[in-house]
Amino acid sequence: MIAPLIADLTVLVDDVDSVKIAFEEGSLTTLKIVIGAILFGIALDTRLEDFALALRRPGTIAIGVIAQFLLLPALTFGLTLLLDVRGSVALGMILVACCPPGNVSNILTHRARGDVALSVSMTALGNVLAIFLMPLNMAFWGALHPTGKEVLEDIELSAVDMLVEIGLVIGVPFAAGIAIARLWPSIASRAGKVVGPVAFLGLGAVIVVGVANNWSIFVDHIGVVVLAVFAHDALALLLGYGIARATRLPTASTKAMTFEVGIRNAGLGLLLVFTYFDGLGGMALVAAWWGIWDIIAGLAVAQWWRHRSRSDAPAEKALA
Repeated sequence: MIAPLIADLTVLVDDVDSVKIAFEEGSLTTLKIVIGAILFGIALDTRLEDFALALRRPGTIAIGVIAQFLLLPALTFGLTLLLDVRGSVALGMILVACCPPGNVSNILTHRARGDVALSVSMTALGNVLAIFLMPLNMAFWGALHPTGKEVLEDIELSAVDMLVEIGLVIGVPFAAGIAIARLWPSIASRAGKVVGPVAFLGLGAVIVVGVANNWSIFVDHIGVVVLAVFAHDALALLLGYGIARATRLPTASTKAMTFEVGIRNAGLGLLLVFTYFDGLGGMALVAAWWGIWDIIAGLAVAQWWRHRSRSDAPAEKALA
């Protein structure tokens, strides 16, 4: 049963490697603004004390950094080989794995009644580290992939150029947001409640419009993309949960770790696909669908944990 499925996936991916997703220049500019706004919103909710908190929990933070920037890209590479995907889909999965966490992870951690302080500090640190680690990871794992490296050679991806782009998209709005939060905390608090949700809705709108404009391509190749993203997203969430359990983190911290590792800023990945990969079909479809499915899966996990915490509360009170 598995062999015919893998053979079918190979054929589909060979087709999608040659597909280019149409994305107008104005839409790309809008996407850059939206991603910048998302990072700005994260920074508005970040305080310098969050970095100090991270320094006071070096072991836990180190576990998260290792899981996000070392284990997840490596396991994703293995998953692309296991699924026998080729070229553009494999690179799309690797690119998403290299992305930093988004502020959705903080929302889901709060929803699940997890350790929000840990989540916020990990998101802040993860986005700073991603400026340097994301292009290095992408260049390393992409060049190592048996078919993905051929795509990279055709595109001539420069890790330095990507570092500069990520620095501008992440670094500038992040630094501006932290500065405002430091100088005018009351303004930052009010603005953070608006900027984050609006930017998130803006990203959703960009993805929906992009999918609508390329609907025939999306329908033709959705089968392989859905399977790849479903398996990949499950792997990311399980990695966060598994490493937290293996290192015996408290329950609240386990929830935070699960979402910090499992939730990726696929919008940033989508931006890079159109900036450096000319809208390469498999990469764009993976990043776009990940941005949708990641939230659905994350909400389901958060809601399950929230329900469990409610169910456990009466028992804990009875024991007390």
